[in-house]
Amino acid sequence: MPRYRLLVNGRRREVETEEDTPLLWVLRESLGLTGPKYGCGVGACGACTSHVDGAARRPCVVTAAESAGRDVTTIEGLSPHGEHPVQRAWRELDVAQCGYCQPGQIMAAAALLARDPDPGDDAIAAALRDNVCRCGTYPRILAAVRRAAVLLREAR
Repeated sequence: MPRYRLLVNGRRREVETEEDTPLLWVLRESLGLTGPKYGCGVGACGACTSHVDGAARRPCVVTAAESAGRDVTTIEGLSPHGEHPVQRAWRELDVAQCGYCQPGQIMAAAALLARDPDPGDDAIAAALRDNVCRCGTYPRILAAVRRAAVLLREAR
């Protein structure tokens, strides 16, 4: 079985798995990182959204082989103590209801703000449109991304 070296949440990791194993299974089963959630397995719901080389990606459709040598960040690695501006905004505005989709929503929002620190509502909606929230907290999610943008600007 092939071995793959990854940089996950700033730590070098090596896993042995089939090349077509989804990165999501490597993260959850091999590395014990349960922040990225399994929702659909086809990249449609966004519950597993993580960053690969800084971009929001769906690890359920990215393979272990494609991830080799890449920088992977999950919700657990976004900030050491949950102090990333997006995480702070989520708490301030009490966004989560059931919470299942929230790690993916937060990771998608963090990727958006990394490339656009002052997005308008249309840009926020476009960046998060494929992240499904079954509880319907979309208005709070939108408000939290706006708030996170303010927190990010204040921190600079």
